Order: sequence, then structure tokens, then C-alpha cells
Amino acid sequence: MRIFEVMRETRETNIYLKINIDGTGKYKIDTGIPFFDHLLASFAKHGCFDLIIKARGDLEVDDHHTVEDVGICLGLALNQLEKKNIFRFGWAIIPMDDARATVAIDLGGRSYCVGDYKPEREVVGNLSTENINHFFESVASYGMLNIHYEVKGKNEHHKVEALFKAFGVALDLATKIDERKGITSTKGEVKL
Repeated sequence: MRIFEVMRETRETNIYLKINIDGTGKYKIDTGIPFFDHLLASFAKHGCFDLIIKARGDLEVDDHHTVEDVGICLGLALNQLEKKNIFRFGWAIIPMDDARATVAIDLGGRSYCVGDYKPEREVVGNLSTENINHFFESVASYGMLNIHYEVKGKNEHHKVEALFKAFGVALDLATKIDERKGITSTKGEVKL
């Protein structure tokens, strides 16, 4: 089983994250931001990852540090993944009513994030929508992976939820084991 744990404690946050890449979509998530919990649950369920997150942040200030640091922790966990004998690339196009999200991922050891999500309102539930892009930037940066995404639609809740579902499905594909693959690079190594 590919199970990874990360703990991060700063003056702003205290986070515990555990992910089982080979899970069944079970989750227990408490970030103090209920809509963010919902998005992370959608990611876990549709990616078939078992995910535990317990986060405490300075929500009296705002939700930025908590969202950012959960992204950092998820990235750090994903960076522990053995890069041998996996698909490496994953992609998904997920509709949700009026919304459609597309995500493409490369677990090739290079950090880059290209996102096309332009929120049309400032908050969904109690989550600042400006932090959605920053979450994915944090995952990519600390996970040493490429994430490309775009979202279309009218309803902000649907747009963001479709994005997190697509992220889960794409990551599930990229992490699939295939013994034929070996190191999936013509260089003979994938940067860790």
C-alpha cells in the first residue's frame, strides 16, 4: 500500500494529512472550512483515495493559510510517491450540471501549475474562491508535479466541485501502477 503522512505546524496552522493512494475513497476531513471539506471529500471519493485531514488554522484572520497549508501537505505527501511503474500522466474532463472542469497532471518531478479558474463571486459557503488557484499552486509546488486545469460554467459551487472531482480522477489515473512502465522518462530518471 502506498500510504503517506505529513504533519505541518506553523504559527498559522497545525495540519495532519494521511493519504492512501490505493484506497477506496474513504475520507475523514476537518479543516474548519466546511465547503473546503466538501471539495476535499469529492477529490478523495472520485480519486478513490483514503484521505484523513485534520487542520486547525488562523480562521479568525481568514481561510488563506489553512487552504494553502493543506495544499502544501497534500503536495508533500504526493512527492513521496515512487515514480517507477506508474502511468505518470493523468487527465479528466468532468461535467457537473452547467459546469465542466478539465485537469491534466504529470507526476514527472517538475513543478508547474497552469490554471484557468476565474471566480465570479468572492465566496462559496465559507471558502474564499481566490484561494482555489492558490491551493493547486501549493500542491504543484510542494508535490513537484504539473497541474493544468480549466473550468467553465455559471454556478460557482458546481465549477469548483467539478474541478476537485477532475483533480481526483486525473491523479488516480496518473498514480495507477503499470509494471511495464519502469521509469517513464527517456532520461532514465524522474526527478524526485
